[in-house]
Amino acid sequence: MDHLLVVNGTSATPATETSLHEHHLMERRHLQEWVIANPKVLGEDVLVITSEFGSWAADTDGAPAHDRLDVLALDGTGRLVVVELKRGLATRDVHLQAITYAALVSRFTLDTLTSAHRDFLRKRGTEVDLDEARSRLLDHVGDELDPELLRRPRLVLIATGFPKQVTHTVVWLSEMNVDIDLVEVSVWQVEGQLVAGFSRIYPIPEVDAFTLAPAREETTTVQARVERRTRSRNAVHLLVEAGLLPDGTRMRMVPGHGTTAGIRDDIAAWVAVDDRRQWARWHNARTKPLRWDVDGELDSATGLAERVFTAVTGESAQGIQGTAWWILDDDSPPPGVDPDDWTALQGRTLVGLAEEVRPALRDWSDLHEVLDAIPAGRWTSYGDVAAAIGSHAVPVGSHIAQCGSCTSPWRVLNAKGRVSSGFRWSAPRNDTPQELLAAEGLAMPGGVADQSRQLGSDDLLTLLDGDGAT
Repeated sequence: MDHLLVVNGTSATPATETSLHEHHLMERRHLQEWVIANPKVLGEDVLVITSEFGSWAADTDGAPAHDRLDVLALDGTGRLVVVELKRGLATRDVHLQAITYAALVSRFTLDTLTSAHRDFLRKRGTEVDLDEARSRLLDHVGDELDPELLRRPRLVLIATGFPKQVTHTVVWLSEMNVDIDLVEVSVWQVEGQLVAGFSRIYPIPEVDAFTLAPAREETTTVQARVERRTRSRNAVHLLVEAGLLPDGTRMRMVPGHGTTAGIRDDIAAWVAVDDRRQWARWHNARTKPLRWDVDGELDSATGLAERVFTAVTGESAQGIQGTAWWILDDDSPPPGVDPDDWTALQGRTLVGLAEEVRPALRDWSDLHEVLDAIPAGRWTSYGDVAAAIGSHAVPVGSHIAQCGSCTSPWRVLNAKGRVSSGFRWSAPRNDTPQELLAAEGLAMPGGVADQSRQLGSDDLLTLLDGDGAT
């Protein structure tokens, strides 16, 4: 950060840059605590696992007993983040320290990380057991950790500056597909207070585009895994936020990921003894969204899959992606949902269902704007509305049926131009959608709306832009 201005209306006064040394701010006591309290300086969606980690195996080369990893974190895709801190100018070998730690933690298992996270939380006054610590980690990454991604940590070096020996080496390592971020920390004096700034100086978009891309294209396996995890890691989170599945929706177990054909046959035989073993009911909770029909207990998708795996094989499951084990198998559409839209979702796994919804917390204000914009005498479909706002027809229909703030819900029909058989008023009324549409001048011969009066998703976006629709 080159300049920091203190603004007051039209005036802007430069802040005075100072240093951590000048104010006796220490690396562990201060800088490290800032990072732990604000993990976004390490990247989006990062969870701190531990700090000052020094529990290395006794025979570990390159990590004497007194060496401690500053911060170890976990990003949302399931990659470890190794953080090395310096409160001044980075030393010429700072990257070597980070690489050594990355090599060591690349061997960590979920059990190792769970134990470290529990100890970290306990030292900071939060009493948790191993099960709760494990749940926190799995919940952060969407219910499963990919062992291959754990083996490729990302490195973050934080200092007030970096010598050329470090920056040149980091660029070369990045071209060799080692992910390293350089973050500069600066401290400023602002009206009697200190302000700390964190600026990522490498990599930058221009370098990514023109320097690193050709080299990275040579080995894309790990990046493809990261991208796949980014799309699916929060499958449960996205489904809960989008409201795609009502509580009580029936899910069926179809074992796949992490099993062999022989194990799947054994599970099928095990299920045949008690049909309840293959069924669970959806519950809109991020951590434990499935209630097993066998015992009525809530569990995560992976946790329940692991229980089944162990019950059948007598062994511990390794690397199961539980969100790929459970498919939607419920022939009862939720209130307000068009049966055709609901049928189209049957057989999808939790990962597949999550791909249907946008990864954002929904407040439905955009849906209300769309409905407000539809003029009398025109109609649209649940699918068109969903496409316009980045959602899916099922949660759109469910919301309209329950929301008293949705205007003109009768102007939203199914894809065939008919009033959905699942249509419900959010409050008791005596009239019907057909009657209201007829009063607005929309012809519905045979119960099917005039196709020329339909507004597609692009038309809805045009209306929102204020340009009107023809």
